[in-house]
Amino acid sequence: MPEFPKPTFSYEYDPDAQIDALREYEQNEPGRDVPAKAANRLLIATWNIANLEAHDRRDKDHRLMAEILRWFDVIALQEVRDNLGDLLQIQSHLPASYELLFTDPSGNDERMTFVSDASKVKLLQEVGEVAPAPASFRYIKLPGITQRFDGFDRNPYLATFQAGTFTFSLVNVHLYFGTDSTYSKNRRSLEAYAIARWADLRRNSDFALTKDIIPLGDFNLPLVQPGDEIYEALTARGLQLPPHSTQVGGATVGQDTHYDQVAFFPGDTQNDFTGQSGVFDFDGAIFAYLWDTRPLSDFYDYVRYYMSDHRPLWAEFRI
Repeated sequence: MPEFPKPTFSYEYDPDAQIDALREYEQNEPGRDVPAKAANRLLIATWNIANLEAHDRRDKDHRLMAEILRWFDVIALQEVRDNLGDLLQIQSHLPASYELLFTDPSGNDERMTFVSDASKVKLLQEVGEVAPAPASFRYIKLPGITQRFDGFDRNPYLATFQAGTFTFSLVNVHLYFGTDSTYSKNRRSLEAYAIARWADLRRNSDFALTKDIIPLGDFNLPLVQPGDEIYEALTARGLQLPPHSTQVGGATVGQDTHYDQVAFFPGDTQNDFTGQSGVFDFDGAIFAYLWDTRPLSDFYDYVRYYMSDHRPLWAEFRI
């Protein structure tokens, strides 16, 4: 993602007041609630925090992000840049039990990152990047696309966890976007299919550490519906994208796109899913004075720069 321009106007806020507004909105606004943490439930989330470290964020911005992250047990983050300063500042505002796990930087200088509450979630031995062998590239193909798959722009990041009796592998994904050209869309479709194929092969392997494989993250998926090229590629091997139990519009601020998703296969993982999932539109809670006093474009510019252009998406599972 190219960096968003820094707002040219001045707007200051009290982080304590904004945290109170987030909590009030999350608890009392219809359709916005995130389930409270429970010993027999696991809250998994994904959040693309735009250009983390590339923007000139402040400590109070880190506090707002940490407030949202602490509502969940394990979170996949995208767009964490090579410089870890912002990420470490966010961690400093989380409970001490929250740990970090991340890759080296790849496409767009991004690290794929997990944040997890070690008091609830145990990290298991299988951790690594998903990188299909070049010899298998010839099997990653789709009808109507003659373009070759040549590997991921950002290798998806696999980490396996255990919470209670639930052992699961999360696959943190940020698919290539590029442009709206046919080449870029084809490349994105092939990456989506590569994830689906890999996940399907692993869940059917006799040697898989777990068959509960959950790809999640920013799939740059325009529409969750048949006919969309990325959706068709992602679901071609059986992955399902659960409908949201909370409906607040799209996963991106000021738009109605469905880029961010949590996906899993029918069967065991689906049986563990409680049916509760949704997008948390933090932008509906914070910076109310800015919303009331400046043009809408200024509000969105401020939110995208100091917070993110993506909203967190979550799903709840039994453990």
